[in-house]
Amino acid sequence: MRSGPRGRRNERAAGAERVGKLIEDLRAGRGGALVVRGEPGIGKTTLLDDAVRRAAAVRRDAGPGGDVRVLRAAGVEAEAGLPFAALQMLLRPALGRLDALPDTQAAALRGALGLAAGAGADRFLVGVAVVGLLSELAAERPVLCLVDDAHWLDPASAEALLFAARRLTAEAVAVVFATRDGFEAPGLPELELTGLDPEAAAALLAEHAPDLSPAVRDRVIAEAAGNPLALLELPAGLDAAQRAGIAATPAALPVTGRVLAAFGAQIGRLPAGARTALLVAAAEGTGDLGTVLRAARALGASAADLEAAERADLVRTTGVSVAFRHPLVRSAAYQDAPLTARIAAHEALAGVLDGDRRALHLAAAATGPDEAIAAELERAAASAGARGALASAVPIYERAAGLSPDPGERARRLTVAAQSAITSGLTEQAGALAERAARLTADPALRAGLAMVRATVEFERGSPRGAARHLLENAEPIAGEDPGLALVLLVLAAGDAWASGEEATLRAVASLAAALRPGGTAATGAVPGGLVAGDPRVTASVSGHGSPATGPDRIAASVVALAGLAAGDFAGALPVLQELVTASRTAPAPGLIARIHVCGIALALGDDEAALELAAHDIGRSRRRGTTGALPTMLLAQAWAQLGAGLHPDAEASVDEALLFVRDTGQNHRFARLGAVTARLAAIEGDQARCLESARRTGACPGNAGGGIAETVAAGECAVGLLDLGLGRYAEAVRRLSAVARGPVRYTAAALNAVPDLVEAAARAGSPEAGREAFARYAAWARASVHPWVKAVALRCEALLAGEDAGAGELFADAVRLHAEGGRPFERARTELAYGEWLRRARRRSDARGPLRSALEIFGRLNAAPWAERARTELRATGETAPAHRPGEDVLDRLTPQELQVVRLAAGGASNRDIAARLFLSHRTVEYHLYKAYPKLGVTSRTELSRLPALARAADPA
Repeated sequence: MRSGPRGRRNERAAGAERVGKLIEDLRAGRGGALVVRGEPGIGKTTLLDDAVRRAAAVRRDAGPGGDVRVLRAAGVEAEAGLPFAALQMLLRPALGRLDALPDTQAAALRGALGLAAGAGADRFLVGVAVVGLLSELAAERPVLCLVDDAHWLDPASAEALLFAARRLTAEAVAVVFATRDGFEAPGLPELELTGLDPEAAAALLAEHAPDLSPAVRDRVIAEAAGNPLALLELPAGLDAAQRAGIAATPAALPVTGRVLAAFGAQIGRLPAGARTALLVAAAEGTGDLGTVLRAARALGASAADLEAAERADLVRTTGVSVAFRHPLVRSAAYQDAPLTARIAAHEALAGVLDGDRRALHLAAAATGPDEAIAAELERAAASAGARGALASAVPIYERAAGLSPDPGERARRLTVAAQSAITSGLTEQAGALAERAARLTADPALRAGLAMVRATVEFERGSPRGAARHLLENAEPIAGEDPGLALVLLVLAAGDAWASGEEATLRAVASLAAALRPGGTAATGAVPGGLVAGDPRVTASVSGHGSPATGPDRIAASVVALAGLAAGDFAGALPVLQELVTASRTAPAPGLIARIHVCGIALALGDDEAALELAAHDIGRSRRRGTTGALPTMLLAQAWAQLGAGLHPDAEASVDEALLFVRDTGQNHRFARLGAVTARLAAIEGDQARCLESARRTGACPGNAGGGIAETVAAGECAVGLLDLGLGRYAEAVRRLSAVARGPVRYTAAALNAVPDLVEAAARAGSPEAGREAFARYAAWARASVHPWVKAVALRCEALLAGEDAGAGELFADAVRLHAEGGRPFERARTELAYGEWLRRARRRSDARGPLRSALEIFGRLNAAPWAERARTELRATGETAPAHRPGEDVLDRLTPQELQVVRLAAGGASNRDIAARLFLSHRTVEYHLYKAYPKLGVTSRTELSRLPALARAADPA
């Protein structure tokens, strides 16, 4: 989202303009965010300083308040390993308002900032708390958050601040990040600053270095390349003879290197004691004056030496802090010092510090393996993880591994680093760490944990085939000793093999699962999320104490049944799977991986009601506990179930919420899978542009980026096939859907559910034989299914294949009666449409009107425009005038996805604060959405809201 190229002068003016616009929006109660990029010295900090001056002059037009409240922080290179260091700096003035947050959020933020003991907070719960806290502040007066040097933010702070910046648009909160390259902020608007033009550069030099000779001035302008800091500092590094052009100037270097060299020259002219004091301040990083002086004294330097550096305008001190004039001064002070001096500085700092900071300085001073330091670092990393800063813990675990003399300990610490990385969305880093660890260990439990990490990496790369292989290979060695852990791997492997169409792998997984006896045993190995061998939470992945109907033995049996389902043994597989799904509705499986597995089975069976219940169980649990790890997966499942149940606006809302988390976590495969849901919704509505765009995200359609997970690609292709069918492009639909029906994932829910589309397209194209082979498989599924809608659709297909045969009418009539038992309203309307068409062609016009009216009503409610138009045309052909289609006849279609989520919860009696906590929003944002939604729905109160029939059609899933 970067701005396009501009002239250098215009680019700088545009930066001031964009920041000014943010502040103007604050006056109107609107939030926003901006990422300002540029090389060191280009003027990013100056732009933030200008924002502070502008903010000081702003008054709100109405209501209480005053000046804009400015919160400011900066990333510091030396603090990049300290979890939440920058967040603490930014929020320090606001900590008195923590009690206004919900208890779980307040506890998470206190733990993150070291104000209370950490309790294993979810990585995003801290971000939710930041949203809430800034919202509380914005209720009093607008808030402007300025974050300088964002490329040096510690990962935990960066994650929390980006999470908040994406969600505060409805609040009077603006967030501006200033950064060099290296800070990724997907989804936020960006502006890149470039240098001054030659005329402005010459004017700056004339003001600050008027004694330069013309030749030297021209060279400085050329080498500075418009960089304001370089224009000021390059002359400062020249002596009088060089400034006058009498002596040669230094050789040309890149701009940053020249500026560093100029600062280095200034530091080099200081006395030795001052250079030592500067080095200690640079190594300490946080600017704590007391710590710097205590460590400096251990090296023979004093406060007077620091004063000498201050007189040279390299640092500024207050009674409690020391700050470098520019980050490049700090870099020069540290980088130009000899290695021995840097080691001594870190040793001195470790001697005056304790806890995590002591461990980090000991590690910086270490020159070889040291178990004592490695153990201290591991404790520091565990502490970071307990505070919800797993991303910050990764490099600490990795450094601990590097300092471990024992190869086994090194492998274990690398394994935990890899698990922390994968949980933090650092996919490629996790993969590299896991590869290193795998080369160091033969321990089956560690290798099992590494297999899960490597499988996730492979899946993200679009290779579930590779993921399943890693899992299966590592399940076999532990199957006898630890069947519970082996079952965890096999459940995941089954899902990956299923998604990739690898039936041979699925059979191998099923064979091993059939031989397991996991009941009564507990998994004790490693799973993703920083859990290692022996962690009791591992057991909850699949194994655990629960109902025998949903326990480990039944989960293992379901893996075997999935292989049968893929092979077409519907009669043998479906009863086993349905029994597990039905039992899970009253006695959910005890572990999260198992519950996700069962919810996926419910979707595969077409049991939308059960899938909604099972997804709601874990979505509700996540919302209540303030945890987000499983939310994208369960929201995806919920969206598919809502789509099947005809709750299209709700499905859109689930997709939108999931996309926010996917953007935060960088989970590309989930982004593609969510695209499949959107593509099908758009296909039903006849929205060709949106359908094709969404399908391309899945890897389907010509012109896509290539690759993709087979199951997801097939779902995208099926959506486009349905679009073709709805728009009357029958030959195209037959071609596309036939390929899916013959493809490697023909057994998946998307492919099976597309068989009726293929049959209808083939029948309408005049080539019914094209759909018969695929229908034989669908008919076998329908015979084994307990769901009336599945049997009804099979009867519809039989009737379509029968053509004008008199028996078709009876098949259609039986199908309509089965549809009346519930499920899949879109399919019911299609059956009624097809039946009405058949009746009209049979010259039974009065009989045709009933099913056609019903079809039209359902299609209108689902906003299925092309299908509604067909029903309307048929109804007119019977002699009945049909009303014109009005998109959005359902009042809920007037709402945005997030407004719909909010009003559903409000209608159910939840308070604004309850809604905010459940949806990971601020309560001010909830108020904003209700304010926008009430007029659209024609209500003025929660009481009226609760009485709306449209909201009664589906309970809130949370």
